[in-house]
Amino acid sequence: MKNLIIAAAILALSACSSMKSTSDFDPSVSFEQYKTYAWVEKKNEDAGYHLDGLMDQRIRVAIENQLSQKGISKTEKQNADLLVNYITKVDKKINIDTFNSNFGYNPYYGPRWGLGGSIHSETTVREYDVGTLMVDLVDNKTGKLIWRGTVADTVREQSTPEERINTINQAIGSVMMNYPPKPNK
Repeated sequence: MKNLIIAAAILALSACSSMKSTSDFDPSVSFEQYKTYAWVEKKNEDAGYHLDGLMDQRIRVAIENQLSQKGISKTEKQNADLLVNYITKVDKKINIDTFNSNFGYNPYYGPRWGLGGSIHSETTVREYDVGTLMVDLVDNKTGKLIWRGTVADTVREQSTPEERINTINQAIGSVMMNYPPKPNK
């Protein structure tokens, strides 16, 4: 069941205005030195949850395409400058909205109360899921995390494989747009 929730979270990440993308990095690192990467080896799959095979493939292909566009090529782990990993999670959120409306004449208000009207309040409570995808880049020599990109959005249903692929590509493109970080001037 958790696989379905995580897959739905990743499907939610889209280029809508609600997509939030951020990144963080180690400012002491010279990012020009990184030319090759390899994937972090999966640990015990029973620990926690993992995406289904198709979503995992889609995310990996999107990340690999972005790294390739940045001139970073895939290689064997022992030769890699960077190790790449991604993490997914889903958080439940609650949105509470209260609307007040004042309308109409209330005959029970006399001249000393003004003409006033009826005041009505309506409160709506909405529970929704926010899916988050984090991409980590680790220096293979030191084992230190040097860059993390994160993208989050409200979970939405996607119906076709093409829509899912497009959503993943947009989300990864949004997060990898911040790599390599721009040096401060």
